Amino acid sequence: MSKQKRERQASSKSQGNKSQGNKSQGSHNQGSHNQGSKRAKSTKTKRDKKGADKPKRRGGPRRSGADKPRSKKPKAKQQDHGLLTGPQRIQKLLARAGYGSCRTCEEFILEGRVSVDGVVVTELGSKADPAVQDVRVDGNRLKRETSVYYLVNKPKGVVCTSKDPQHRQTVVDLVPNEGRRIFSVGRLDYESRGAVILTNDGRLTNLLTHPRYGVEKTYQVRVRGVPDSESLARLRSGIWLSEGMTLPARVWIVHKRRAESIVGITLCEGKNRQVRRMFAKVGHKVLGLTRTGIGPITLKGLGDGGVRELKRWEIDELLEDAQSNAQAPRTRPRGRGSRNKSLGKPDPALRGGGIAGAPVRRDDAPAPRERD
Repeated sequence: MSKQKRERQASSKSQGNKSQGNKSQGSHNQGSHNQGSKRAKSTKTKRDKKGADKPKRRGGPRRSGADKPRSKKPKAKQQDHGLLTGPQRIQKLLARAGYGSCRTCEEFILEGRVSVDGVVVTELGSKADPAVQDVRVDGNRLKRETSVYYLVNKPKGVVCTSKDPQHRQTVVDLVPNEGRRIFSVGRLDYESRGAVILTNDGRLTNLLTHPRYGVEKTYQVRVRGVPDSESLARLRSGIWLSEGMTLPARVWIVHKRRAESIVGITLCEGKNRQVRRMFAKVGHKVLGLTRTGIGPITLKGLGDGGVRELKRWEIDELLEDAQSNAQAPRTRPRGRGSRNKSLGKPDPALRGGGIAGAPVRRDDAPAPRERD
């Protein structure tokens, strides 16, 4: 065999090996591709089976944020905090005007004895505004009752009710020559003394007692012993009572001796006997309790058992204070500048307030009768 022939055979053999290698590599790639496609089909089948078990979304496909319809929930009505203004239930108007209890006035309405702008009213749910409407009972025009506001420095041993079944002296008895029906805004217990507001204005009463508005009440408390820094910190941050955790408070030492001390405290709520229970929790029995202020109103110049009428600007400040609290609730009482001067100078080392960011109670339930 010639040399050229041997070279041609070797060349053709090497080319055959290369083509065979390419075929095997192609078959391997094709097998991998087929295996991958089988896996993808299997995964897709499993997903389809899972999706088939789920109920279809109602209302079509999911909408983007821009396409979502806005809620049609009506906005809350702005509450009117005016003083005895606007339409009111007729039986309440008659009761305030001195025609008797609400039950008696309801009977007047059912008997057809009441008219509004010349039209006889017989439905108990009817309302009228005596400022702009002519309300009459048995043909006699209803006289609009004027609102009255008194500040009383309640002595110890006087109850905060209009009438007492045990015939004890009440705060209403302290107001001389007042024939109108008035009631106390909140309560102080029998052993406590200090500021109590008396009025016939139900709306102002709601503003000053409802937890939503958080009107501040300031107290001067005489306790056994001297609270240490840990006890003061607990009082400021909140004490756990049976109703839950108290809101943060401002607490400071006014005066201290070995056997007892006087502590100032400002609260934004009024649980039953709250001050006494809070100090009992930190191991200091309350020996005496005086409420020295309600919001911007203080006892300055008013002796024990004294009574005075609130000035118009004081009433306006009470309303403004309550309304501002409702619009922007505070997590604790205001700064030290709002402290009543009658409490004395607090110890600089013990100044402080509550915890910033603590939750604020916003309760729309009916206002409780508070006792401190």
